[in-house]
Amino acid sequence: MEIDGTRTDRLGLLLDQFDQAREMAQVRLTGLSDEEYLWEPVPGCWSIRRRGEAATPRAFGPGEWVLDLGAPDIPASAYAEVARQAADGMTVDKIADDWSVTVERVEQVLAHTGAPEPDRSPITTIAWRLGHLHFHFAGGWEWTFGERRQEPKLLVDFTPSADVALGRFWALIDRWRDSIGALTEEQLDTVGFSQYPYSNDADHPYISALSGANLEFIHHMAEIALLRDLWRTRFTTAG
Repeated sequence: MEIDGTRTDRLGLLLDQFDQAREMAQVRLTGLSDEEYLWEPVPGCWSIRRRGEAATPRAFGPGEWVLDLGAPDIPASAYAEVARQAADGMTVDKIADDWSVTVERVEQVLAHTGAPEPDRSPITTIAWRLGHLHFHFAGGWEWTFGERRQEPKLLVDFTPSADVALGRFWALIDRWRDSIGALTEEQLDTVGFSQYPYSNDADHPYISALSGANLEFIHHMAEIALLRDLWRTRFTTAG
């Protein structure tokens, strides 16, 4: 359905949201240098690194450069999601498998009451955030519209070049957008339409997974935009 040329159907609203976010992101990423792309604003950042120099135990990638990844855990920001999973009938064992943590950790999260705990997620570089998004959307496309057989962690060849990384990323996003734009109402409502293994997409109607993908894109691009602002003003002192 359209009103004054604007789509108001479910897919139309999600596409419009994604298109606007993508448009803003491309503007905000214009002129990204390699130095800024790899900038670590504080010690202990996660980034992309040469295979032999990875700072984390589960860094991954198919080539010379890998994306930092630490031990699996459930961040404080995801406690509510775990509670929703349990309320929807997911077993503790299945939740633990979904997050790659122990049953004891899931039970600890479910037993948490009171004010939220501080989120201690590591600070990440623009290279890491862009690489994470690339990995997420590449895997999501392969396990929804592709052959559903390639290991997601081998799909993205991480690079220290900002221009190369952005060129590859926007090409993937164009393919993603083309595939999403062709979805039918029936596919949006199909449980298991996506089988992306590093998510619970297979347990929900695809429109839920699609909404989550938009959120992932928007939230990481907002973080990247802030890092660009901090880089631009890093030598500014209060007067």
